[in-house]
Amino acid sequence: MPKSDIHPEWYPEAEVYCNGELVMTVGSTQPKIYVDVWSGNHPYYTGTQKIIDTEGRVERFLRKYGMVSETPVETKNDQQEK
Repeated sequence: MPKSDIHPEWYPEAEVYCNGELVMTVGSTQPKIYVDVWSGNHPYYTGTQKIIDTEGRVERFLRKYGMVSETPVETKNDQQEK
């Protein structure tokens, strides 16, 4: 038996709201829960991920910390064209 008067009240049918809309019910110590993101609107679960342009991030990091020179490196194609 749990001790009396020390445990929070349990709500077995607590309502979860996202953007003002009831999305699910769960067990919780709060009667209503307001969330910004849940599995129904998270890009990972819905498959609507936005592709972030990461091109040049490594080069920018290397330049920032002085690990590479500011001038671009010539490639084999550049050398053959000369």
